[in-house]
Amino acid sequence: MRFMLRLSLTALLVHDYDEAIDFYVGKLGFELVEDTPQGDKRWVVVRPKGSDAGLLLARAVGEQARGVGDQAAGRVFLFLETDDFDRDHAAWTAAGVRFLEAPRREPYGTVAVFQDLYGNRWDLIQPARVEPAAARP
Repeated sequence: MRFMLRLSLTALLVHDYDEAIDFYVGKLGFELVEDTPQGDKRWVVVRPKGSDAGLLLARAVGEQARGVGDQAAGRVFLFLETDDFDRDHAAWTAAGVRFLEAPRREPYGTVAVFQDLYGNRWDLIQPARVEPAAARP
């Protein structure tokens, strides 16, 4: 029997639902997929347009607040792939997204590290075009 598995959501600790929605939807252009009240919490899901995977914005409670902005202990935590690096880098810079470095060209593509509103590090990356095997000498 075969099963299909896929990663659908990654929980991201936030201090406030609405400020996180403003950042991901307003600055990065993600879509708000769901915002459902659940008592004193909300089920809030955002995702990049065209993506099946999304972020569950999870409001930190108590000790969890220490992890907001540092879920990967200072390392790049999430990798966001784009089909047009220059377009997204320019738009996000104009929107006030903080890039920690200038864009750089690597063998695997064009990349720059940015921070979300809480300080989590992300890679914005446009993968290098891979030449089909049949076209190689």
